[in-house]
Amino acid sequence: MAAARAAVRPALRLLLSRGLAPRYAPPCPPQPARAGSVNIRSPCGGVRSGSHVRSWESGAGVVGEDAEEPEEEEEEELLSGEPLLPAAAQRVCVLHPDVRGRAGRKAHDTEYQVAEAAALVRALHGWSVVRTLVVPTGVPDSKFVFGKGNFQELTEKIKGSVDITCVFLNVERMTALTKKTLQTAWGVHVLDRFTMVLHIFRCNARTKEARLQLALAEIPLLRSTLSSCSAQPDQQGRGSRYIMGSGESSTELCQRALKEKEAKIRRALERLQDKRSVLRKQRLRREFPIVSVVGYTNCGKTTLIKALTGEATMQPCDQLFTTLDVTAHAGLLPSCMPILYMDTIGFLSQLPHSLIQSFSTTMEDVVHSDVILHVRDMSHPNTEQQKASVLSTLRGLQLRPALLNSMLEVHNKVDLVPGYRPPGHHVLAVSALLGHGLDKLKATLEESVLQATGRRVLTLCLRLGGPQLCWLYKEAKVQQVQELPNTDVAHVTVIISQATYGRFRKLFPE
Repeated sequence: MAAARAAVRPALRLLLSRGLAPRYAPPCPPQPARAGSVNIRSPCGGVRSGSHVRSWESGAGVVGEDAEEPEEEEEEELLSGEPLLPAAAQRVCVLHPDVRGRAGRKAHDTEYQVAEAAALVRALHGWSVVRTLVVPTGVPDSKFVFGKGNFQELTEKIKGSVDITCVFLNVERMTALTKKTLQTAWGVHVLDRFTMVLHIFRCNARTKEARLQLALAEIPLLRSTLSSCSAQPDQQGRGSRYIMGSGESSTELCQRALKEKEAKIRRALERLQDKRSVLRKQRLRREFPIVSVVGYTNCGKTTLIKALTGEATMQPCDQLFTTLDVTAHAGLLPSCMPILYMDTIGFLSQLPHSLIQSFSTTMEDVVHSDVILHVRDMSHPNTEQQKASVLSTLRGLQLRPALLNSMLEVHNKVDLVPGYRPPGHHVLAVSALLGHGLDKLKATLEESVLQATGRRVLTLCLRLGGPQLCWLYKEAKVQQVQELPNTDVAHVTVIISQATYGRFRKLFPE
């Protein structure tokens, strides 16, 4: 097998030299690491440190990302590769095909889609949008994407503008043939939505699991590009099409190498998934309620968690996909009950299908959470469309009906909406940046957590030193003990489940 790998490498290098194979992302500009306040491993492998949770997690025996593992070398090999996009900053022309006759299209949809495409470009360090073009088309699936007349006019504009070094064609995915045709005609790099989002993900991925998931998402792209290359004859037009007498062409060897790489990535992800399952069981055993914070990208999830937990080390950023690795952050509810907030990856409309599949395991913590907070950016002109996109993705996760129906909707950034009024009592209006509405949010969240976990907050009058108080310390969460002066009794505030309270009353009847 080693000989086969050695034989296939020249073929892969040939594909790269022709500019036909997709490339991996270059190192992105360093960004400050986000430290948290809980010493728990995030589902993607990140570690958060803090005093009040450190004791139970530090002894859990979970392997850290920097620890030595037998598979370390193999996983690093899987993550190595060529750049996906040009290393230098680009001056981009955003080109949006406006498909005529599309069902359900609204007048402002095009403006919103162009603005989101421009935001994707600006999410890359040093990249800028120098021009935006909206061109109607009735043949979006053709090789040229546009009609003959529009394509010729586009070619003249792009080739005649020295400021344009790259074109972002705002479609989900181009075929290899379309990409080659457009790049040949326009003389610049042409990128689609899949490539752009994938590169942004690579720049923001911090943990090994997130990077492995991205490598898995690239496999279909590599495979389709390889298939298109196999249809082209050898440029030299001579020589054997087989390698080392193996009976396999270079294309067949490349395909087999991709299949083996995909299998190895899946095995590596399964190992990390097992570790995440261990952490989830540890949280369940210690009865930490889990609150998953979800929402459209750049809606303010991280800012809200920082406001709820008081983590000074969290660094929210007004940019798309700054949160890619799911992280856990400890906080307290008004009853002093500790909970864990899960900061999740932001959603996006028309997110490439292969990326959704690759990151489905990352969203498992949403499936196993007790309460979901759906954060919405009310200052965004298309907030309703963003809500529909998030709900559609959540339904695809096969959530429990009770979990989906009890989801809390949080309207964020209301300070940026003049004259904002909540649409009803079913939503919570906040400004995470200014701290408005957080007390009401915490109180409502506590009610939802208690209901979801079957718990109650009770204040009992008990004798100090009696068996009741000792039993409660073992079987429930004693929050406060307030001694009454000149007596041997105290008011004990406890968080207890219905079943545990029933056992308490059976053991210690009044």
